[in-house]
Amino acid sequence: MIYLLLSILSSTIIFVVFRLYKKYGVNTLQAIIINYFIACTVGFFGYIESTEDLIRIPSESWFMGIIILGALFITVFNLAAITTQRSGLSVVSVATKMSVAIPVFCGIFIYNESLGFLKITGVILALVAVYLSSIKTKKGISIKRENLIFPLLVFIGSGVIDTTINYLENFYVSENDVGLFSSSIFGIAGIIGTLILIGQAFLGKLKITWRNIAGGIALGIPNYFSIYFLVMALRSPGYENSVIFTLNHVGIVLASTILGIVLFKEVLLKKNWIGIALAVLSIILVASSQ
Repeated sequence: MIYLLLSILSSTIIFVVFRLYKKYGVNTLQAIIINYFIACTVGFFGYIESTEDLIRIPSESWFMGIIILGALFITVFNLAAITTQRSGLSVVSVATKMSVAIPVFCGIFIYNESLGFLKITGVILALVAVYLSSIKTKKGISIKRENLIFPLLVFIGSGVIDTTINYLENFYVSENDVGLFSSSIFGIAGIIGTLILIGQAFLGKLKITWRNIAGGIALGIPNYFSIYFLVMALRSPGYENSVIFTLNHVGIVLASTILGIVLFKEVLLKKNWIGIALAVLSIILVASSQ
C-alpha cells in the first residue's frame, strides 16, 4: 500500500502546483509540455542504467501503447482546457475524477475481478463523493447542450488513459521496465507537445518565459512519480486493480480537498463535507472488499 499512498501524494502535489499556476500567471500549455520532458528526464536518470535501454524502446512490445498514451495525454489536456473555458473548472474536475468508473468496470468485466456487495457499494459511494467534493457552487454544475461533448470526451479520454496503462502494465511491461515505460510515455507526450509549440511559433503566438519553465519543472517531478507509483501499486499483491484505481482517485479527492482548506483557505459547502464523508466511507468499504 506504500506505493498507492505515494501515488496519491504525488497527484495531490500536482493539484497544488496547478493552483499556484493561476497565482503566478504561468502559461499552462507551455508548462504542461515542459513538464513532460522533465518527467521523462527524471525517469531516464533515475531508473535507466545504460543507453542500451533507450535504444531498445522502439522494439519493445509496449512501444505503440506509449505512443497512444502520449497522444492521449496532450489531447485530453486540450479538451480539458476547452471544457474549462466553456463550462467551468468544476465540470472538468467531475469529468476527470469520475472517469475512474472506466478502469474499475474494465477490471471487473474484462479481468474477471471480484464483484461483491462491499465493492459495488464502495465504488458507487466513491463516484458520488467525487461529484459532491468537486462542486464549488450551490447550484451545482450547468452544461449547455452544445458543450456537452467536451466533458464527455474528457471523461472517456481520462478513463482510457488509466485503462491503457493498466492493460500494458498487466501484459507487456516487465517489473524491471516500469521506470523506462513511465519515462517513455512522458517523452512521447513531450515530443507531440513540442509540435504544438512549433505551430504556435509559426503563428507568432509563442512566448516562453522562465516562469513557465519553472512551472514545468515543479509539475514534472511529481507527475512522473504519480504514474510510476501508480504502476507499482497496480503490481502490489493482494489488491485487485479495480480496488487500486478506486482508492487512488478517492484518496486524491480527499487529500486535495484537505490541502485546499489548509493551504488556500477554501470554504467548503455542505455538499463538499458530505462528499468528504462519503469518500472516507467508500475507502473503508472498497479496502474491506479485499
